[in-house]
Amino acid sequence: MVVVVGAGWAGCAAAYAAATAGAKVTLIEKTDMLLGTGLVGGIMRNNGRYTATGEACALGCSDIFNLIESVTRHRWLDFPGHRHASLYDVTKIESVIKKALMEKGIDLRLQNRVIGAFKKGNELTEVYTAQGKNFAGEMFIDATGTAGPIRNCTQLGLGCAMCILRCPTFGPRVSLTDKAGIKEIKAGEGFPYFEAMSGSCKLDKKSLAPWLVLQLEKNGVVISPLPPDIQNEIQKKESTQPKAKACQQYNLVEYTKNLILLDTGQAKLMTPFFPLEILRKIKGFEEARYADPYSGGKGNSIRFMAIAPCDDSLKVEGVSNLYCAGEKTGLLVGHTEAIITGFLAGYNAVCRLAGKEPLVLSTELAAGDLIYFMHQEMKTQEGMKKKYTFSGSVYFERMLDLNLYTTDLKNIERRVAKTSLKGIFKSKIL
Repeated sequence: MVVVVGAGWAGCAAAYAAATAGAKVTLIEKTDMLLGTGLVGGIMRNNGRYTATGEACALGCSDIFNLIESVTRHRWLDFPGHRHASLYDVTKIESVIKKALMEKGIDLRLQNRVIGAFKKGNELTEVYTAQGKNFAGEMFIDATGTAGPIRNCTQLGLGCAMCILRCPTFGPRVSLTDKAGIKEIKAGEGFPYFEAMSGSCKLDKKSLAPWLVLQLEKNGVVISPLPPDIQNEIQKKESTQPKAKACQQYNLVEYTKNLILLDTGQAKLMTPFFPLEILRKIKGFEEARYADPYSGGKGNSIRFMAIAPCDDSLKVEGVSNLYCAGEKTGLLVGHTEAIITGFLAGYNAVCRLAGKEPLVLSTELAAGDLIYFMHQEMKTQEGMKKKYTFSGSVYFERMLDLNLYTTDLKNIERRVAKTSLKGIFKSKIL
């Protein structure tokens, strides 16, 4: 039995991979929906994520990416700092993924918040929830993420922004790694700050001018220039904000001079926050209303609060049967990144069950190099100040330098084949 705690993109991918490899899987989620921030995200295949998606599909993750593709609204979009992006429909994706997990025979336990764990020696044996339920397992995967609870958003941000994670309703995030007795890499504990504000907001389409919605749905993206006086107002507001953006590629000057909207089913506003009284001064936004977070006029959720110490196979140090995925693995940003680490963690959990050596992805692949590079950089103070993603910033620059970035799918498949890992995540182990 493999027990996965946290059902964001990373946890769902880990559960799917472990079930594909032949294990019985229980997936535990504190809220009433799967996918976590994936419910309000929606950007795929932008920049190096196109390459990483191609690698992931060749490695055997194609089922999940095909499901995402089935609810994709727009493809091959270009907007500042991003090329050939796809946008999936955030209003449809959750039910599609839930159905796929159930068809895999995965035991979904929603509205169960894990609050503790039992150990025997250096091995986890069982987790228990605030709802009074116990779940025993032979392998465990921590996919609890790094955002919340409210005290962190209050201490390091501007209070609860009422985001999709809904801590006041379902309870604060609880780290399985921490409950296993492992000291995490925590924000504010002797490290340069690495906590950051979530990178975008969602506007209710119905609150926008009809002509603006038509343009957005037709083109997938709207770039609305900001008048100089509004730019000045925003800069003054931003100077009072406590933390940087999680998505550092959104720090481009184009994002200070324009409002950039993407059509993900909702209207995705590419900024962590935007004061509502200023937003409503702009043509087409006179009646704008936030859908997520509800306090998007003031601030956003704070992420990267607690990271698990792990190796490149994603095994957590100090516990023999605990792996991690998603943001728990390091200063990692993005759905694609979460899915790939989820597959790796799920696969390796089953490898250990079968007495096999865990897989470390080859650095000949962007997927493997990202994990390796991130973990190496996090050993330095300067590296702890950065975020790592296929879509931009320091890691995409590295992809370009190493000639890892390409949109040639046949080339990507050949690259994966050279590592002898083609289809590895579809193979049965048990």
